[in-house]
Amino acid sequence: MDFECKDVSLWKEALSTYPSQIQSLSLTKKKPDLVSLNQFYCNELPSLIHQRNPNPFITTQELSKLMQWKLTRGKWRPRLLDFVSSIEDAVVKRASEKAFESLPDVEKAISELSALKGVGPATASAVLAAFAPNLAPFMSDEAMQAALGNSKDYTLKQYLIFANKLQEKAKELSSEETPFTPSDVERALWSCAIGKLSAPKSNQDPKTNPSKSSKRKRKT
Repeated sequence: MDFECKDVSLWKEALSTYPSQIQSLSLTKKKPDLVSLNQFYCNELPSLIHQRNPNPFITTQELSKLMQWKLTRGKWRPRLLDFVSSIEDAVVKRASEKAFESLPDVEKAISELSALKGVGPATASAVLAAFAPNLAPFMSDEAMQAALGNSKDYTLKQYLIFANKLQEKAKELSSEETPFTPSDVERALWSCAIGKLSAPKSNQDPKTNPSKSSKRKRKT
């Protein structure tokens, strides 16, 4: 999917394949928990958070499960899961309350969550996307690559640029009949990228699909 594409039907089609791409990734990459984790992240967690109005928050257990979803859908980094699972529940609750309270100031909200051990801008964005998909898209490698041509800079500054681009794209694609959120844009981009990776190898040019990946030590 070309990020500059303005054909709403193509974006809708890409977004509609998200569940099937999750299922496909679960099977082809032997990630049996991905489907249930995605169900939790996309459906159960948002409902849980909003039920806690007027002071919404997440728990350590929920943050840990969100991290499992993030690492299973993307690259597995077990140390990050260990870090967030060990945070005291009261600390996670307080940080998430402050973050949700900060919205629509996405920069402040990301900063509040990033104070937690093991939580960088990417994980923080996943928390915010579960609560406010209309404001904060998840900072996935695939969407970053499509929108910015770079998926290696996991900084707050880079996230704000990324979020702004997806917010603008969502506005461009939205209509009264077909509302699009920044999170919808992210999932459409992710689905397209995963679809290309799972395409027959004969249709892929090895020169344009390098397999090397760099090691990252910073929290994301």
